Amino acid sequence: MNYSYIVIDDDQESVLKTLAIADSFSELTFIASANNYADGLNLILEHAPKLVFLEIDPTDKKSNLSLALINELYRYLDVIPKIIITTSKKELAFDSIQYEVADYLLKPLARIEVVKSLLKLNKSNHTTEVVVAQVVSPSEKPKPTLEQEPTIVVQQQVASVEQSLLLCIKSYGDYRYIDAKDICYFQADNNSTDIHLNNGEMITAFKTLKHFESVLPNPFIRIHNSYIINREYISRIHTGNAVCYIKNTTTKLPFSKSYKENVDLIISDFANGNYLEI
Repeated sequence: MNYSYIVIDDDQESVLKTLAIADSFSELTFIASANNYADGLNLILEHAPKLVFLEIDPTDKKSNLSLALINELYRYLDVIPKIIITTSKKELAFDSIQYEVADYLLKPLARIEVVKSLLKLNKSNHTTEVVVAQVVSPSEKPKPTLEQEPTIVVQQQVASVEQSLLLCIKSYGDYRYIDAKDICYFQADNNSTDIHLNNGEMITAFKTLKHFESVLPNPFIRIHNSYIINREYISRIHTGNAVCYIKNTTTKLPFSKSYKENVDLIISDFANGNYLEI
């Protein structure tokens, strides 16, 4: 199977090394490369590649490259490209698994590891095609017992997708479960993070805000060095004063210039919904 691909990496030397390896595979077709979050996102939305090589621990922190890019793709695309993480840190592997990335390759890249990734992708695609053919093939008369089984599977999958995210805050044997839809915002507090709920309660988690940024899906988005906000609880955005207001409270959260692009995305996202501007 052929894969068009994009490389997103803040280190241009790493980009060239990735291209040098990928160029030796006839099934890989290079589209473009990007060195930061915004350009990478735009390239993916514009060209719809099948494969993305993504760095998530950049040397240049201003590039904003992280797993949060994958979250952003779900806001715009029904079909997400296969993501292969390319980085020098083993520690980010577990977080990456939560995002269902296709593979996790350590730098410096070795050609054999790319070979293995492509083999896994091809095997996965072949399995998917066989399953789809068995379920939707019109050439076979459906048997009652077989017809019921795919229906049950689909219903289970839909239920799984619609199920609200549950956060477990674990501390010394204490497991605190929080429904993500009840969280208004996250606030950094040195090496811990305060989680503010819609009932006014505040819970402290001993993880950094950066950790939450890397694992939280949409509608959570970072707007400041100290804040991640749940878009569903925004009642007002004042760009002049650079603040977001939380629904049914007097709370105002500042947003910084470095995250202004995220706030612009929130405004755009509201406008794309069932929306009337007066």
